[in-house]
Amino acid sequence: RGLWAVEQPLRVGGLELGTRTTIVRLADGGLLVHSPGPFTAALRGEIEALGPVRALIAPNLLHHLFLAESASAFPRALVFAAPGLREKLGATRIDQVLAEAPPPLWANDLDQLVVRGAPGLNEVVFLHRASRTLICGDLCFNVRNSSSAFTRVFMRLNSAYGRFGPSRLFRYTVLKDAREMRASIDRILEWDFERVVVAHGEVLESDGSSALRRSFSWLSP
Repeated sequence: RGLWAVEQPLRVGGLELGTRTTIVRLADGGLLVHSPGPFTAALRGEIEALGPVRALIAPNLLHHLFLAESASAFPRALVFAAPGLREKLGATRIDQVLAEAPPPLWANDLDQLVVRGAPGLNEVVFLHRASRTLICGDLCFNVRNSSSAFTRVFMRLNSAYGRFGPSRLFRYTVLKDAREMRASIDRILEWDFERVVVAHGEVLESDGSSALRRSFSWLSP
């Protein structure tokens, strides 16, 4: 209740990963759009029928492909972005940089945390308290099925097919400070959540906290 997902195809470097936009209804009846994707006129109409869009969120340094397009589609929405994205994008409108504390706009609905230790990603994760849902971008994958043979092979080689968790590529190229990452994961695990929404793959509907703990157990305490 008060939480929606928009799933769309996405092809990156030959990989057919798909992508997911998460929409949250805020306490004032407005909407927060996490990781906005391409919006057709029909989809925009469906979203606006749910309520006015108050915020667009680019949650890390990679999920910004449709940010400028989304800002134009919803000109009254404030644009929030992960630390470092404003410098990366330059001309794209970014109204506020996400920090450790949630802004007043969604402080009654969501907690948030900047995940440290992977500066090439700089992901900000969110907890939707009412539904006990952790909302992520690329911190974890949960790709269980794919019609693309190339995607299946690549993700298996990357230890990211048929399982929930970070990829091998994340562990060996994105991660730069294991201690900082461990501290961030431990803080996330203090939250009360059951479901985990990821940008790529299936939503993990149950046992999310235990799954996240297991998937990052390789990080030194």
